[in-house]
Amino acid sequence: MTDTPSISAAEWMVMQVLWRTPRLTAVEVAEALEGQADWHPKTVRTLLGRLVAKGALDREKRGGALRFAPLVTEEQCVRDESRTFLERCFAGMAQPMLAHFIQNEHLSAQDIAALRAMLDRKTARENEDDGC
Repeated sequence: MTDTPSISAAEWMVMQVLWRTPRLTAVEVAEALEGQADWHPKTVRTLLGRLVAKGALDREKRGGALRFAPLVTEEQCVRDESRTFLERCFAGMAQPMLAHFIQNEHLSAQDIAALRAMLDRKTARENEDDGC
């Protein structure tokens, strides 16, 4: 595994705000979350503190206010969360996971075409890597 910290669903919401707009204050993060979460500003400060402690956020005093910025990318966190989900729910195997979503989720013709194109590109890359 990597050094990417494990973050909770609530912490994920805070991180999404900061991935979009880094270097915000706690008040600015709380304002950005209005309508998504009914949290007291103290709750947001607690979540920010946890994320700093986990190494997911940097905290810097600027202009008399503490500002927060991500130390990990959204891509890193998505990759690690996806791996954890795959291991927990599908014994680490992608094929059963993909089969589950294909069989149980609505996919438009456009979705199916995009998935086919991704699989075709993946197949072509694999064949190139194998020297075929």
